[in-house]
Amino acid sequence: MTQNIAVKSPVTLLGLGAMGTALARTWLAAGHPLTVWNRTRARADALAAEGAKAADSASAAVAASPLVIVCLLDDDSVGTALDGVDLTGKDLVNLTTTTPAQARARAAWAEERGARYLDGGIMAVPPMVGIPEAGGYVFYSGSRELFELHQEALAVPVGTTYVGEDAGFAALHDVALLSAMYGMFAGATHAFALVRRENIDPVAFAPLLGNWIKAMVDPSVEQTARQLVSGDLTADVVSNLAMQVAGTTTLLTTAEEQGVSAELIRPQFDLMRRLLAVSTGEEDLTGVVDLLLA
Repeated sequence: MTQNIAVKSPVTLLGLGAMGTALARTWLAAGHPLTVWNRTRARADALAAEGAKAADSASAAVAASPLVIVCLLDDDSVGTALDGVDLTGKDLVNLTTTTPAQARARAAWAEERGARYLDGGIMAVPPMVGIPEAGGYVFYSGSRELFELHQEALAVPVGTTYVGEDAGFAALHDVALLSAMYGMFAGATHAFALVRRENIDPVAFAPLLGNWIKAMVDPSVEQTARQLVSGDLTADVVSNLAMQVAGTTTLLTTAEEQGVSAELIRPQFDLMRRLLAVSTGEEDLTGVVDLLLA
């Protein structure tokens, strides 16, 4: 009896930092023939012991597979690693963190060299890779045809979310979400600073803070999106701009009383006051979005 065994597509991976190594191990575990290259050879050798083929050069690694995945430090690293490498006929997937403009330029650069290009923004940290329930995923943008062709292999480490033909959209989504994350961290940092010198257990305080942020974020971002689409910034407003601006005085005074710098929250309050100066005060905070575009 002849057994039908699905042949897994070969993958080349350039870059074996913490994220690259985590990605590599998932493709190996899933049975994909894997060729790896890293500037520091020892990392490639470690994966060779687990079944990967360690290439002596980036050029040799690229030649080994139709699908080439790049996960390096930055855009300059990608250019350096692939300088002079023949990319003709290759499908190049760049998971390196870049700006949208760099992603678009790299897509044009790849096309000039005869390669098809997908850009990716990884929304995960290495411990989340290979664990579906962890919720990690990668934004992809560029050729939809190319994404669909390789989606099965790309989905092995983490989930996949395609966000458009514009090669810069994956990076833009990535940076937008990361920017929101750091803004959230700023607020949480300020909150911990306020209670730092008091007889308040940070461990007991943490779930109160985390649950409050969660309760506020989901409805807030959804309402902001609806208002941006409709143009009606007064729709479904619960706490209007005028009331919120008035409340900032108490927050700033409390920071001063606690001996805490307000540098993390003052910029947001300054924007809110600027918006109030040119509006009725009956709307929500959504107008700050367009204020940032001025």
